[in-house]
Amino acid sequence: MDSVNQNEVTASFEAFVLDFKRPSGTSRGVLTQKKGWKLKLIDPNGITGLGECSIIPGLSPDYISDEQYEKQLKIVCQNPFQFIENKELLLDYPSILFGLESAYFDLLNGGKRIYFNSGKSNAGFQIPINGLIWMGDPEYMQSQIEEKLAAGFTCIKLKVGAIDFKQELNLLGGIRSRFDSSKITLRVDANGAFNPDDALWKLGELSKLDIHSIEQPIKAGFPEIMSELCAETPLPIALDEELIGINLTEEKIALLDTIRPQYIILKPSLHGGFSGTKEWIELADSRNIPWWITSALESNIGLNAIAQFTAEYNPVLPQGLGTGGLYETNFEAPLRIENGYLHYQSFI
Repeated sequence: MDSVNQNEVTASFEAFVLDFKRPSGTSRGVLTQKKGWKLKLIDPNGITGLGECSIIPGLSPDYISDEQYEKQLKIVCQNPFQFIENKELLLDYPSILFGLESAYFDLLNGGKRIYFNSGKSNAGFQIPINGLIWMGDPEYMQSQIEEKLAAGFTCIKLKVGAIDFKQELNLLGGIRSRFDSSKITLRVDANGAFNPDDALWKLGELSKLDIHSIEQPIKAGFPEIMSELCAETPLPIALDEELIGINLTEEKIALLDTIRPQYIILKPSLHGGFSGTKEWIELADSRNIPWWITSALESNIGLNAIAQFTAEYNPVLPQGLGTGGLYETNFEAPLRIENGYLHYQSFI
């Protein structure tokens, strides 16, 4: 790549839509389709670097409409290296930065969908992951739990806040009555659904079930209340949505030092691509705050890049990766899930 004139590299993007195998319930409603954009960098020899710009309407801070989003993509594609060399220009477009960095790293490594050249991606790797239980009625959630346990997952994550809290406790209690915490790790994700007035009580009830952690118990944007919760909670709290839109280094430092969470959760599509995620990791590590990385409904294009990035850190904690199987069709990628691990085997 060093021998290629940057002016000779062309950039383009292309929208795509993936259909969910079945409607998937989230705190922001039920999803039936997922839109994304392929971002390509092509050199004069035809070598193509491929990235994915992935958004979740209502959550992604850089997406208002297709028209607005594609307008920014066109600007980036007119002079991609301006943005690669000046990433701060895309601070407000984390999903586009993620796609651009992915495409650039792929191009640097010969367009082989190898995003990092440490050797891990050539040799193959496996990453421990949690099995995600989507929101729905108790029967549907119970059926998912049984599927994940049968598939060999030892870390189960339930999204809570959509049905009656007592029913959610019953679902979690049913798992815990069969498997203690040495056999099955339980995580929950409230997506900000708890009311600050009763959040501490709910955390107490959940802690009786030996829950590993809870993600974002109250809505983001109330750092003082979250700080109090983190100080008093009987259950470790992981910040998730709280990190979205916090892009400047000094803002990240202020948030971590104010709230002092037990964990943070990082999504490259939402937190400034690989460079933004790496900065969060460095700031968290220096404060002894553990973290894990989660995909955000990307197709296999983005999931492949995130998995390779995650593998660079040799994670021990289960990560939140493995959304590719949600869709009726997907792009080819050397990924499979087996016994609670995301396995990667190089294309090469």
